[in-house]
Amino acid sequence: MAMVTTDATTAAAEKPQDAEKPQDAEKPDYAPYNGASTAADGGTGARARRGGGGVVDSVVARWRREDMLDKSPLALHAAAAVFAFVALVLVASNQHGDWMQFDRYQEYRYLLAIASLALLYSLAQAARHAHRMRGGVDPVSSASGRLLDFVGDQVVAYLLMSALSAAVPITNRMRSAVVNNFTDATAAAISMAFFTFVALALSAVVSGYKLSKQTYM
Repeated sequence: MAMVTTDATTAAAEKPQDAEKPQDAEKPDYAPYNGASTAADGGTGARARRGGGGVVDSVVARWRREDMLDKSPLALHAAAAVFAFVALVLVASNQHGDWMQFDRYQEYRYLLAIASLALLYSLAQAARHAHRMRGGVDPVSSASGRLLDFVGDQVVAYLLMSALSAAVPITNRMRSAVVNNFTDATAAAISMAFFTFVALALSAVVSGYKLSKQTYM
């Protein structure tokens, strides 16, 4: 009877040790290998997906940039034409009698002439780019068109800056003595001519960038 009690006590003492054995010990020998392989494959797939997404994003960003560069000449030349037209109207209508006549001042006549030139040039360029973007044939070849935009924008922008440099000093002298409709209209015309210069200068920058990316092969 004492022997049976001792055996039962020994079995009861060994049974909790079997129950407390870690579950990992119950797994087959190949489980860690398979788990590591799956994790490695998952990491490679995630990296591949991230790499593919980066390539797609870069291609989409490039398409958007090229589309913006393709549309910007039309927008900038149209804006330049609007500003030049406003400047032209302000100068030509600035007639208030006596000394307040724009045609009595060489500087304002020069500003009127350059504003007219900028208007004609900007309208022609805007019409050309609008025709090209609507699917028509560009009257100027691609390489020559970029060069025309680059040179033409710079020349007209330079002439505008020259006219502004001539008109600003005399307008400042007049406004220091008297401020009236004549001097206000002249100042507004100068501002519009300056905005025309900015639009054409930006167009020249875009044209220069496109010209630098042009391939000859």
